[in-house]
Amino acid sequence: MYGPPPQPEVGRIDPALFGLVTRGEVYDLSSGWWPGMPLAPGHPPMQVFTFRTPAGERAQGDLAFLDDNSSNFGFISEVVSFCTHSGTHIDALAHITSGADDSWYGDHPAARYLGDFGPMTHDASTLPPYLCRGVLIDAPGVSGRDALEPNEPIDAELISAALERQLVQLRPGDAVLLRTGTMRYWPDVAAMEQVVGAGLSYDGAEFLAAHAPTVVGSDNAIVEVAPSGRPGEPQPVHRLLIRDLGVPLMEWVNLEQLAAAGRHEFLFTAAPLRITGATGSLIRPLALV
Repeated sequence: MYGPPPQPEVGRIDPALFGLVTRGEVYDLSSGWWPGMPLAPGHPPMQVFTFRTPAGERAQGDLAFLDDNSSNFGFISEVVSFCTHSGTHIDALAHITSGADDSWYGDHPAARYLGDFGPMTHDASTLPPYLCRGVLIDAPGVSGRDALEPNEPIDAELISAALERQLVQLRPGDAVLLRTGTMRYWPDVAAMEQVVGAGLSYDGAEFLAAHAPTVVGSDNAIVEVAPSGRPGEPQPVHRLLIRDLGVPLMEWVNLEQLAAAGRHEFLFTAAPLRITGATGSLIRPLALV
């Protein structure tokens, strides 16, 4: 059934996490959102439509609370239309399906659990707020580059080399953020082609999964490398992490300032919108150092 999501339980965190904040620096990792912004293929464009204006309110005279208005009070409101996979966002566990029955995480087949208003389990309303240790894996930084090459994989070997260079180890419950360098060129679509297709490989995803992350994100459109290199699987990393293991993915995370400052370990926070029936949510993640 659709309706308001249940009241979430009071969360618990390890107070020691706040020990990660020693410099008082806050990095905004979001893309921003606007009409005409770059989007991954297959998603509808973002639009902002002005709905009410001061001139329209006076001309129409259809708002009773403005009848006594010698101060000429007015307001502006709008309708915003967007896909929940626009700009910096997180994928809910119902986002990815696989198999003959189009089932998502937890073996929920679409024929049974997908209604007219979206999936009825594991939608965006079930995503928790995130407050955890964050780790930046600067893939091009390993070799002193600004960005990866097109279609270059971030595999287990590269991840291990980055962690060793950064003197950081992964721990269960981390938010792991992968930098390809794509956001260095954001939002210039033509310039971003210099990095297009670079991303997490399947063995890289297996490496991360073995460390039990709470969420994985990247600075590109689909997190994973393209083409995948696995026949018959267009996006095997999405299938493995989201559909099989229940690890949400974040996309278009802006990691440029964080990488430039050499901040590889931090307190990470992001709060998805609790939208019933949505398969993802816009987020404004922050890194606190």
